[in-house]
Amino acid sequence: MGGTSTTTIALPTASLRERLGERPVVLVGMMGSGKSTIGTRLAARLGLRFVDADTEIETAAGMSIPDIFASHGEAEFRAGERRVIARLLGQGPQVIATGGGAFMSAETRARITQTGISIWLQADFDTLYRRVRKRSNRPLLRTADPEATLRALMAEREPVYALADIAVMSREEPHEVVVEALLAALDEFVDRPASDVRRDA
Repeated sequence: MGGTSTTTIALPTASLRERLGERPVVLVGMMGSGKSTIGTRLAARLGLRFVDADTEIETAAGMSIPDIFASHGEAEFRAGERRVIARLLGQGPQVIATGGGAFMSAETRARITQTGISIWLQADFDTLYRRVRKRSNRPLLRTADPEATLRALMAEREPVYALADIAVMSREEPHEVVVEALLAALDEFVDRPASDVRRDA
């Protein structure tokens, strides 16, 4: 029997999936935190459908998010975002990745609280900036100083993200490590007595 193994032990998910019932799992957090990448893998482990709210918004609008911002402005984008997420929340158990600003809407937070389980996928500034600066499709970072803009967005949004039911760190490590942490946190959360579950909207 060889030496010590460092392989992550995968949690069984059939029981967890059953205990989730009809609740969707909703990932929130900053752009670049890995919501879509991790969400896809989380959904596969739970045997659920994965849906990216930003992709759904683009499909509904018939244009890309940068084009929506350019043609109609952020306010119109946020209104469409609220409508799309409300529709998705009514479609039963699935894993939903939301855009970075979605959880800032009190209306959207209330809907998520009523129907699902929210998970804040946290990441530090260096990790986020390293990820987002590689891509040009972030309308809010098209500024003279994107680094300062990202810091300001984090300062504004993180206190609201902290209202999520669960928080898990997204670090520069194998995706499956983060997925296992999410599964463990979900497993613990669904077993809590209702009186112990914080539901701040």
